[in-house]
Amino acid sequence: MTETGSPDHPDSRQPASYLFVPGNRPDRFAKAVASGADTIIIDLEDAVGPDDKDIARAAAVDWFLQGGAGVLRINGADTPWFGEDIAALAACPEAVAMVPKANVAALSEVSRHLPGRPLIALLESVEGLVQIHDLAAAPGVCRIAFGNLDFGLDARIPGTGASLDPVRLQIAIASRHAGLPPPIDGVTVDLEDAAMLAADVARARDLGFTAKLCLHPRQVAAVNSGFAPTPAEIDRARRVVMAARSAKGGVVQLDGRMIDRPVVERARALLDGARCQCDFG
Repeated sequence: MTETGSPDHPDSRQPASYLFVPGNRPDRFAKAVASGADTIIIDLEDAVGPDDKDIARAAAVDWFLQGGAGVLRINGADTPWFGEDIAALAACPEAVAMVPKANVAALSEVSRHLPGRPLIALLESVEGLVQIHDLAAAPGVCRIAFGNLDFGLDARIPGTGASLDPVRLQIAIASRHAGLPPPIDGVTVDLEDAAMLAADVARARDLGFTAKLCLHPRQVAAVNSGFAPTPAEIDRARRVVMAARSAKGGVVQLDGRMIDRPVVERARALLDGARCQCDFG
């Protein structure tokens, strides 16, 4: 399975970039992997029209049975394609399932058919947000992703960026409370505006997200770098941890600032996430 790592000490095995690829375009599957995305999401839902659902499902099954890895976004439990999508997942035990329009009932239905399967809950509705803590604690849920476009539509909120940050904060808090890894932010639809993408990543990171959904391979590198600690952050974290070790439990000062336990623990987590192979005691 592709979803690993501890929520307290996130490491680089936790994907930061999730790249969608239409299930009816198997010629793009390997290209999506080659883009540098941490994980690809083979989409059977929004990216595939009704007439192509069977073709997409068969292509996805072939990908996973041939050793391909990734996430499979299925169609909702209220659609005519749900049963066959579940059967496809059953044939691909290594595939992580992304459940669209996630709420407690939808997640329970998938888990009933596929007990123990890791599920990414794609929160796209007001109902899902109202149920957020139960959703985060639902069996099988390994991470929450924010479907910002569909959520904005359902909530009748025109904006899908900063205007939805209160929702993002609730998702981050619920993920933490449930012991899940930090959540996955939604998409940035403008594929040409690099500054907008960078700003979206930075804002999501400040709100506790450590990953983002990508619509195009050209977004992957910016997402990966945006969620990675900078050299300056790594250097600062090293110095914080070393100062704390030297103090041996006493009061710590660094660069004229007091360093308390939460700051030290955050520094350790950052270094762990960056896989800095250093002996800090």
